Amino acid sequence: MPKSGWVLQAGAVLGCAAIFLFIIGFLGLTGPTVGNVFSNIVVEVDAPPSLPTATFVPTPTVVPTTTPSDSASSEGGDTVSSAADADVLFVRANETAPNTWTFTVTVEHPDNGWEDYADGWDVVLPDGTVILPDPSTGFTRLLLHPHDDEQPFTRSQSNIVIPADVTEVRVRAHDLVDGFGGREVVVDLTASSGDSFEVRRLG
Repeated sequence: MPKSGWVLQAGAVLGCAAIFLFIIGFLGLTGPTVGNVFSNIVVEVDAPPSLPTATFVPTPTVVPTTTPSDSASSEGGDTVSSAADADVLFVRANETAPNTWTFTVTVEHPDNGWEDYADGWDVVLPDGTVILPDPSTGFTRLLLHPHDDEQPFTRSQSNIVIPADVTEVRVRAHDLVDGFGGREVVVDLTASSGDSFEVRRLG
């Protein structure tokens, strides 16, 4: 190596040493202390803040309570309403052949045109069976139109077959809006008359 190169390299080393010693002198550190400085350097990293713990609180299930209405009930599969006002006032039962009858029934209802009128009446056996001479009508006697200006009104139905062992039937009326639930008449077929009924048997 040429002498000039060696001189430059030695100068660089001495310069670095001088700078290092200057720093140590400036800080007032001794040899062991310098080692401690580097060994005691601790990088502290702040822990991330704790996240709040979510607590699951189940929402209570509310089951609606259904209270049976006092205004309606079910009887024999038919709706019976306390608001119904098709009333049976009188029944005449006339036996025209063995076990075959014609019923003439007087009904009263505040008919109000085609929107609200008495649309039929039934003869009902004790077991709930409705006698239907014409099953397509849905009633023992279908009433085809309003009777606004004829109250009360009377209509008959023939060919009502009642089993021989049945001694009592119930007659009820139906209106288009409120259904069944008005005044009914119970007819004792073994008696000649009674409360709101009259019976005429063969023989």
